[in-house]
Amino acid sequence: QVQLVESGGGLVQAGGSLRLTCAASGLTFSINTMGWFRQAPGKEREFVAAIRWSGGSTYSADSAKGRFTISRDYAKSTVHLQMNSLKPEDTAVYYCAAARAWSPRPTMSIAYADWGQGTQVTVSS
Repeated sequence: QVQLVESGGGLVQAGGSLRLTCAASGLTFSINTMGWFRQAPGKEREFVAAIRWSGGSTYSADSAKGRFTISRDYAKSTVHLQMNSLKPEDTAVYYCAAARAWSPRPTMSIAYADWGQGTQVTVSS
C-alpha cells in the first residue's frame, strides 16, 4: 500500500496561486502514475492532472491546461501541483492518488488504488 499526504491548500483570491504537495510513503517503488483529482460540493470527483512516475509524461484536464503544472521529485517521492491564475470554479477538495499499475487511462479515477485525505482549496472572487 502507498500512503499519501497532501498539503498546501488554503484560501486565495481569484488570480492567485497555490502549490499543492503530495508526499508518498510505503510501497513507493510500486508507483506507476500519480494523479490529482478534485471534488467540489455537489459535484463528482474530476481529473485534474497526472504524471508517469518513471518517465515523467504528464496529462492535464482541459480546465487545467495553461494554468496548472504537475511535477514530481522522484528522490523525495513527492508530487506537486502548481496552480496559477486560480478561478472561483477551482474551489474544491483536491486529492492526490497513486496508481500501482500502468493504465492507458490515467485520467480515470478507477486507475488509482491509493488516495490521500484531500486538501481544501478555496478561491474567492
